[in-house]
Parts: sequence; C-alpha cells; structure tokens
Amino acid sequence: MTEAPDRAALLATLAFQVSLGADEAIGETPIDRFATLNEARPSAPTLRTETADARTPAAAPRGRHRTAAEPPDARPSPPSAPDAADLATAATNLTDLADSMAVWTGSDLRLGARNLVFADGHPGARVMIIGEAPGAEEDRTGKPFVGRAGQLLDRMLASIGLSRRAEAPEHAAYITNILPWRPPGNRTPSEAEARAFLPFVERHIALAAPEVIFSLGNTPTKALMATGTGIKRMRGTWAVHAPSGLPVLPSFHPAYLLRQPADKALAWRDLLALRARLDGHGPAP
Repeated sequence: MTEAPDRAALLATLAFQVSLGADEAIGETPIDRFATLNEARPSAPTLRTETADARTPAAAPRGRHRTAAEPPDARPSPPSAPDAADLATAATNLTDLADSMAVWTGSDLRLGARNLVFADGHPGARVMIIGEAPGAEEDRTGKPFVGRAGQLLDRMLASIGLSRRAEAPEHAAYITNILPWRPPGNRTPSEAEARAFLPFVERHIALAAPEVIFSLGNTPTKALMATGTGIKRMRGTWAVHAPSGLPVLPSFHPAYLLRQPADKALAWRDLLALRARLDGHGPAP
C-alpha cells in the first residue's frame, strides 16, 4: 500500500507550483468541453412547412434596434484603460504615483501578482537604482530586491558606502524597478511591458530627483535609453537619460551575477565608477 504524502510535502509541492505561475486547480482527467457544450445545447426545432407560417413575418427582437451599418454581432466596447502618461503626470508626489500605478488597468500583470512593488530606500538619495521586475519574495513583501539578488545588491552598495537603510542622502540609495508587478513564473519582462510602464518610471525619476541613475540589467537599460543594445556592450559606459537629463550608468543585474560570478569583477569596476562620480571625479557622459 502506497503511503500518502505528508502535509509538509504537499505544501512544498503547492509552493513550487505557485512559484511557476500556476494559479488555478485543474483535474487530472481531461474534459471534452465541446461534448459538454453539445449536451447542454437544446436541439434545433423542426421546421414547419405550413404556407401560413411561411408568410408570417418573424417577430422583431426586443431591445436596442440595430442600424444598417452596424455588424450583426456588434457589442459595446469595454471602457479603455486610462492613459499611463496622463496618470503619471497627474501624480504630484510619490504616494500619488504609487496609488495611480496600483489602479492602472493597462497591464494584466497586476491580475497575477500579490502586491505592488513600488520602491525602497530614501527618496532623497543621490543614487536611484532601477532594476527589472519583482520576483517571488518581492511580490510577497511588496519591496524590491529582497531575495538573493537583493542581498547581493546590498553588499555591492555597502562596498562603496551606500545603503538603502541610510537616512543621510549622501549615503542613501533609492531602489525601484521598471515593472511594479511580478511577471508570472519570474519570466523576463517583454519590451512592450517595459514601454507600457515607462511613463510611470520617468515620473518616478522626476519626483525622486536623484543625481545619478544606476541601471541594472538589459530590461531597464534598454527602456530608459531607448536602445536595442545589450547590457554587455553598454555596462560601464556613462550615458544620459534624455527626459530628465540625468547621467545613467548601466551595469549587470545582481541576479545575473549570481549565475555568472566571473563577471563580478566588471560589476566592481562599475561600482567604482559610480563612487567616483558621486565624489566628483567621474567623467561626464
């Protein structure tokens, strides 16, 4: 007799499936939905052949009259989502901006996420760090960079005298992402998703008013710089974020460095360049 799995094993399996993006319980036995539909559908009525019935006009359907130019199956269009740029521009502070992002219906990512992940750290920091998107831990806590990649980022920042927990702006770091919602299964955000949230990100930059942007990974760098060039070619080279005029230093995402530790040496060069810029010794972009 096969021993039934214990409760801990079942919970671990469920947690693994949730981390993959599963959000619906489905049975193991396949169901023929077409067969079910046919069974539920009433049989077609028998056509009547009497001459009187053939001459009798069909009763007009009740309700709204259809115009000649309207397609037979036309339906009222659902209301469109508010324009992201309009919502972002209307936000006068960071709290307003977070509220606007939370209610914006222009992306379906919000439907599969638990929490809006807005930002962490000191809003008046000299450095604004922009990453990619929340992961499972970030989605659970509502804060960016709290998993393994976040722990590595904290150590990287500490190596040049910065911290998200510091109160003094000269030692503080302010952290956010291009996307505020976790993509299903922690997949890489699409370029279309990054573009959709870009008005919110640009307004976020304007309201936080940093001196320097530290862009981590392909997704934020391509979105902020409007380029198709990959992070391996752009990292370590200062550029300008056109809407704000702020200097941007692209570098590797900490999650990438966990997979490719050999590139930590290059990331260390980028950190030194960031520190030099903050100290007034860095080159102008």
